[in-house]
Amino acid sequence: MSSFKKMTEYFSRTQEFLFASWENYKVKTGSRAEKEMSKSDYITILFADIVRSSEIYNILGDKNAQKLISACLFLLSEVTAHHEGRVIKTIGDEVLCTFSSADTAVKAAKAMHLAVGKIKIPVRENTGLFPPSIRIGIHAGEVICEGNDVFGDAVNVAARMVGLAKQRQIITTEQTVMTLSPEYQSMSRCIDRTTIKGKRGELNIHELIWEKDATAELDNSFISLALKNLKACLELRFQDQVIRIDQNRPSVTIGRDAYNDLVVEGKRVSRSHACIEYRRGRFVLIDRSTNGTYLLSNGKPSIVRRTESPLHGTGLIGLSQKVTEKSPDVISYSVKP
Repeated sequence: MSSFKKMTEYFSRTQEFLFASWENYKVKTGSRAEKEMSKSDYITILFADIVRSSEIYNILGDKNAQKLISACLFLLSEVTAHHEGRVIKTIGDEVLCTFSSADTAVKAAKAMHLAVGKIKIPVRENTGLFPPSIRIGIHAGEVICEGNDVFGDAVNVAARMVGLAKQRQIITTEQTVMTLSPEYQSMSRCIDRTTIKGKRGELNIHELIWEKDATAELDNSFISLALKNLKACLELRFQDQVIRIDQNRPSVTIGRDAYNDLVVEGKRVSRSHACIEYRRGRFVLIDRSTNGTYLLSNGKPSIVRRTESPLHGTGLIGLSQKVTEKSPDVISYSVKP
């Protein structure tokens, strides 16, 4: 039997049980949801996301990857229940939970990291396989509870926090930190400021240090640089349109559908092709298309496909095609301090 085949047969009976238990759990929680009533409440939202899940699918294949992802999600749901939280739903490789207090959410977040860290899979050289890990975002605020779902600004902010987190991190807002007990406030450190779509100004974001060896001092120079760049803007030009991206308008969507901020027609242009985001004084192009986005940045050509690329200085953007300054569909940009 080949080493790769052995690698894909790593699941023990316990892991098979976790997969089956997770499927049963989803059925049970779905039936309970129908009995719940709508209401408004102040709660703590927690998002936990399995890191690099697409690579897990590429390496293990759909069947075995689904078992591993399901095992992780089941453990996260068990930790949530143990800490008197509630699993609202799963979105692919991500779980959305709610807790009655920020302290309880932080306790659960620490336990989630520890639980996933105990899932053991064989790691062989040159296979690219790695143990699973998660990233977590937390925010406390008022939400609308309807059935087994939650809606509102607090959910959007929590989703932004998990998007900022890296593997094995817990990221939250200063607003949430202020509601924590002194014990958990002492775990926090302000690491940056960021904007959130639909909210004015910037928010202080904090990392909650849950590992004893994670005692590296905060790089204050990074925050100083970000604060100096608060006035930075990016000017986007397409035909007769000019759009300014900055902390007051932190994102612009580009594509052929009319709902985009910048509408570019073309058979090879995706409906929602790309977007440009302002992040702490920096600007990032994010491709969401089928055919990719061509970028000529400060004279250097590249293609961005299903990933992101920083934007510096001046440059040209082409949706699914290479462009020059004279191309009819060229999008030009200029970053200004």
